Amino acid sequence: MLMKPEEFYEALAQQGIELTTTQKEQFATYFHELVETNKVMNLTSITEEEQVYLKHFYDSIVLGFVDENILHDELTLCDVGSGAGFPSLPLKIINPKLKVTIVDSLNKRIKFLDGLVQKLNLADVSLVHGRAEEVGKNSQFRESFDIVTARAVAAMNVLTEFCLPLVKIGGQFVAMKSEKAPEEMKTASYAIKTLGGEIKRQESVELPNDAGIRNFIFVSKVAKTPKKYPRKPGTPAKKPLVK
Repeated sequence: MLMKPEEFYEALAQQGIELTTTQKEQFATYFHELVETNKVMNLTSITEEEQVYLKHFYDSIVLGFVDENILHDELTLCDVGSGAGFPSLPLKIINPKLKVTIVDSLNKRIKFLDGLVQKLNLADVSLVHGRAEEVGKNSQFRESFDIVTARAVAAMNVLTEFCLPLVKIGGQFVAMKSEKAPEEMKTASYAIKTLGGEIKRQESVELPNDAGIRNFIFVSKVAKTPKKYPRKPGTPAKKPLVK
């Protein structure tokens, strides 16, 4: 389950993505900053270069394989619970036109991301310190993004309450999930409908080098989210929306 930087470039080239020298340097800097900061702050358990390139960088960019607009268009993308910047910052490196907002509840992660964004020389990246439930109530962010995504942050019915209030009508929430996605979709159908969403499609991508399967659940925002959602911090996880 490894991918050397050169194999990463080649795998992207096979998908029609040719990286510039600057982009390759940005990924190298990203790796360096991630590993160095991880020595003093718990950002990730994955620190070997060949694993970072596969399980963090490539795995993030796969979202653009199933929705190519993300790789080419000028879109607003909100990444909820992004941790060390996944999937939004690898996607931003590939498509500089993306306008990225990262929401994270831990201020020290936001500080790491702030320094990283500066070192990578990325424009149009906003970092928001706060719980998703609070940010979803904030009129500055509520129902304002083309795409909201999250990578294995919580169960689908909980994640929907974190993310769907942030999606504009006509936009989409894309959950990045592992093999359990079909089961989670069943339990989340009530939450999705209640919050103004409609399941559009599901895509599965097999990661290279036997690294497993990544499932993507696309939820279209078809109606406004009722004002009472998201509920106060902690409630969605403790009392997920179910029939």
